[in-house]
Amino acid sequence: MKTLLIANRGEIARRVIRTAQRMGIATVAVYSEPDAHALHVREATTAVALGGVSSAESYLRIDKLIAAARASGADAVHPGYGFLSENADFAQAVLDAGLTWVGPPPAAIHALGSKSAAKALAQQHGVPVLPGYFGSDQSDATFAAEAQRVGYPVMVKAVAGGGGRGMRLVADAAQLSAALASARAEAQSSFGNADLLVERAVARPRHVEVQVFCDAHGHGIHLGERDCSVQRRHQKIIEEAPSPAVTPALRESLGAAAVALAQAAGYQGAGTVEFLLDGEAFYLMEMNTRLQVEHPVTEMLTGLDLVEWQILVARGEPLPLTQEQVHLQGHAIEVRLCAEDEHFTPHTGTVRAFVEPPLHAGLRFDHAIEPGSVVTPHYDAMLGKLIAHAPTRAQAIAQLAHALDATVLLGLPTNCAFLAACLRHPVFGAGEALIPFLAEHGDAVRAALAPPATALLAGVLAAACPAGAASALPCPFARPLRWRHGDAVLDLAVLEVGQGALRITQGERVHEAVVQPGRVTIDGLTHTVHTCAVGEGTWQVQVQAEGGAHTLALHDLGFAPRERADGGSAARELRAPFNGKLVAVHTQAGARVAKGDALLAIESMKIEHQIAAPRHGVVATVPVGAGQQVAPGQLLITFAEESPA
Repeated sequence: MKTLLIANRGEIARRVIRTAQRMGIATVAVYSEPDAHALHVREATTAVALGGVSSAESYLRIDKLIAAARASGADAVHPGYGFLSENADFAQAVLDAGLTWVGPPPAAIHALGSKSAAKALAQQHGVPVLPGYFGSDQSDATFAAEAQRVGYPVMVKAVAGGGGRGMRLVADAAQLSAALASARAEAQSSFGNADLLVERAVARPRHVEVQVFCDAHGHGIHLGERDCSVQRRHQKIIEEAPSPAVTPALRESLGAAAVALAQAAGYQGAGTVEFLLDGEAFYLMEMNTRLQVEHPVTEMLTGLDLVEWQILVARGEPLPLTQEQVHLQGHAIEVRLCAEDEHFTPHTGTVRAFVEPPLHAGLRFDHAIEPGSVVTPHYDAMLGKLIAHAPTRAQAIAQLAHALDATVLLGLPTNCAFLAACLRHPVFGAGEALIPFLAEHGDAVRAALAPPATALLAGVLAAACPAGAASALPCPFARPLRWRHGDAVLDLAVLEVGQGALRITQGERVHEAVVQPGRVTIDGLTHTVHTCAVGEGTWQVQVQAEGGAHTLALHDLGFAPRERADGGSAARELRAPFNGKLVAVHTQAGARVAKGDALLAIESMKIEHQIAAPRHGVVATVPVGAGQQVAPGQLLITFAEESPA
């Protein structure tokens, strides 16, 4: 293997490039039009343009990727994760082109890449699975009968792909039809395969997965488990190893089941077998026939380079270690940094300020971020992964939360502060976070994000007062400031009192303040601040305060009149919360709707989002249609002036 083409983008492409270059292997990056200036393109030895904007026009085009390999002289292909990494046809096309495929054989992908096929194979080899229906008859009537047989609640899942896409929890028969339609649409869009399965839902399980590795010489081992129970929209956001709930004996049982399943399919390379853990009982969910997003957790825990192992196995070499030689040291935790707000709504935009936390041997940051990076609606919302490793779990949690506080990423909303609040939640700290963790504790986590009053004041001063602009001489006239953060409006009077100091009047309170580059001092307490203008009169400010870092979205109201109590015309409008493609419209003019009814579905960042009615009322107009691309703030629906009685 001399030249490796990475059929992917972003942080995983950079990750593969790093290992390949260390091994003396030249690398080829591929890129779509939005990624022409991306970091992975600049860091590879050479790069080939795929053309197109969406993934369907670029990273999912097998013909373009094979052509890029031939044009660049690559003799091997690494698929990364996502896109075509679990596509057996792509693996076969790579082999048919005379190239080395850094992944499992196509036959193994076929056998395990489908959840239905994997469950059938597992049953043959004694690996526990949940009761369910995994058959080829995909009619709604068959699913209804099988769900009744299995017993509600059930989980509907796409048989292909992963990442929580095409997955729906169904509490009763009345919800099944809508869940099937929604899951099929998302599965078809994400994986090109609309087939589904249904299985019994477990109320309060953990998500525990086992990293396996097999070679072409009949050897198979596992590298321990990862606990991935903290999820939103069935997608992981925190992963750790070892699991707080797995004993050495249970680890041995999980590992043996995972290796047995992989070897039964003739597996080679890196793979992950995912289980639901309910007490001591475990059940197969699926096998991901690729490298996982969270593989750095295992790398930190074992000291191994899993991409290097993938390349060695693809070369035909035996595994570097036996099972007895694998040692797990300390504790590792990873968080997924995403372009989304605390309500998990995805956002697009430009990264205007980015500062990494201080990195060291126990802290790793895999990302593809730099100032000026543009986050588009065409790809996943994940920006990168921050991973901490320490001797104990408590130390790893503290280290990772502190690193999140020290990360500066401004220009668009991110879940950075939300992740830190999750890590600091007592349930997570006790090792008791199950899959329903965010459903049960999400509101408490969001409440922890509310900035202290002094932090909010520091943020407003940093945005409103250019650092060092206060005069050395006093001024007799105070100037008014009126800023909004969420629903809170700060009305302030700012008086320059000389020598760069300010006197801030807020209601009946008076504060003494000094604004300097990167710092705001209020009543003797100094806050570190980072500011970023994101639009006319709109700022993002990160403030270090008690309890961690707080990122504020601030709007300069100037002398704008206060809004009417009912919000005026805004109360009669539903606007797009983010960029995306409108895939379904469930209402029409004249329809009576109740608050919470699903009115539209928008696909953004590979996820289908249901947009609900914000109020009871009658739909007046629907100025958009299915298939249309919508932008943030675009009018989707208007409601009639009078609500029905």
